[in-house]
Amino acid sequence: MKNLTLENIASVCNGRLVLKNADDASKEVSSVVIDSRKCEKDCLFVATKGERVDGHSFISKVLEDGALAALCEDEPENANGNYIVVKDSFKALKDIAEFYRMQLKVKIVGIVGSVGKTSTKELVASVLSEKYSVQKTAGNFNNEVGVPLTIFSIKDEHEVAVVEMGISDFKEMSRLSKIVKPDTVIMTNIGPCHLEKLIDLDGVLKAKSEVFESMNKSGTVIVNGDDEKLRTIDSVNGKAPVRFGVGDGNNVYAINTVNKGLEGSDTTICTNSGKFNAHIPIPGEHMVLNALAGTAAGLEYGLTLDEIKSGIEKAKGISGRSNIISKDKLIIVDDCYNANPKSMKAAIDLLETSGKRNIAILGDMFELGEKENELHGEIGTYVNDKKIDELILIGKLAKNIYDNASEKITKHYFESLDDNLDDIINIVKSNCQDRPAVLIKASHGMHFEKILKELEDM
Repeated sequence: MKNLTLENIASVCNGRLVLKNADDASKEVSSVVIDSRKCEKDCLFVATKGERVDGHSFISKVLEDGALAALCEDEPENANGNYIVVKDSFKALKDIAEFYRMQLKVKIVGIVGSVGKTSTKELVASVLSEKYSVQKTAGNFNNEVGVPLTIFSIKDEHEVAVVEMGISDFKEMSRLSKIVKPDTVIMTNIGPCHLEKLIDLDGVLKAKSEVFESMNKSGTVIVNGDDEKLRTIDSVNGKAPVRFGVGDGNNVYAINTVNKGLEGSDTTICTNSGKFNAHIPIPGEHMVLNALAGTAAGLEYGLTLDEIKSGIEKAKGISGRSNIISKDKLIIVDDCYNANPKSMKAAIDLLETSGKRNIAILGDMFELGEKENELHGEIGTYVNDKKIDELILIGKLAKNIYDNASEKITKHYFESLDDNLDDIINIVKSNCQDRPAVLIKASHGMHFEKILKELEDM
C-alpha cells in the first residue's frame, strides 16, 4: 500500500514502533485489517477492544501467520514480530486512513443522507463503472470503523471510489470527511433519524453538512432538490449544488415514470445534455431518485448519456435493501437491514405495488428519541390506507403500530421474535395459497434476518 511503511504508520498515529528486524521499518504493508481471520502476508493487524472480543489475544497468531506488524494498545507478551503501541487503536485506524487517503490519486464520491445511502451508492457505482475502475463501500461499512476500512480497500488500479458515510451524532461527519476528503458529495435526503442526539431535522441537516468541511474546495455537491431541507443549500465553497428530483427546478429530473411494481420502473431522465429512457431494475419509487443521483454523478465524471443509461440498467439490489427474492411459494421483499419512519413507509409503498396478497412483517425502529412511540404509531395509521392484507408486528415499540392499525386488517402482535419465530412463520405459511408478497422490515438490531432465512427455506 502506497507509502504505508511501518515507520510512516508509527509516525502518523504517534505510535512506538518495536521491530524484530530493523530492515522492516521501510517495508510497506499489503493491507490493513481488524479481523484476524482476514490477515494475509505482510498485512497490518490493528488490535481493537470490542464488547465481546479483544483483538490483542490474536496478536501472536497473526504475526506467526505472516503479518508484517500488529498495532495495539497493550504491549504484547512474547510477540515474535513487529508491533506498534498506541494509546487508542480506533483513533490510530482513522489517522492511518487519513494519511493513506492523501497518497491516493483516486477521485472519491461521498454518499451522505438519512435514508437510501446504500442503494444510492450501489447505483452510482454501477453508473461510474461504465467508464472507470470503481471501488465502493462493502455493504454499509459507513461508520468510523467502516469508512477507514473502505479507504484501505482502495488500490492503485481504482480510478473512482464511492464511499458511504453514516453518522448518529454531531462532529462524526467532520471526522469522516477529514478521512475521506470527497471530491463529490451526494446528499440523498434529510429525515427523522438519530433524533436522540440530533434533536430535529435542522440538527440532522447541520450534522450531515459537516461533510463539506474537508471536501475538495473545487468539488461538486449533488443534492435531492425535492427534499425540503436540502433545498436550503444554495452554495458550497462558492458553487451552486447540482439538484436532482422529480419536481420543478431540478438540473436532472425524471418524467413519464411508470412504476412496474416489484419489477422496477421505467422513466425518462432529462438533463442539460439531453434526455434518455431507462429501465430501473430495482423496485421502489425512491430508486428513481437514486437513478437521477447516478445520472448527475455520471455527468460530473464525463460519462455519455448512453453510458449512464447502461449503468442504471445494470444496477442490482443488495441483501436487506429492497431486495426481491422470488420463491415458488412467495415473493420476499427483503428490507430487513435497517429501518426508520421514512424508509418504513417507502417499503410499505413498494409492497403495495405487488398486485398480490400482501403480508407486512414489521418491527421496532430504533434511535428515534422521545417521539419513538408516536413515530411508530404513525406507521400504523399509514398502513390503514394501504393494500395490506396481513400485518405481523414484532417488538415492544411495534405495539404502537399494532394499536393504530385498523381492525379491518388481519393483524398479529408478538413482543419477542426469538420466542415466537415458529408462530410467525406459520402465519405466513397459512397465507401461501396464492404466492403472496411478504415484506420484512425493522431496525438491524431486531435481527429479522432470522425470519428471512426461514422464509427462504420454505
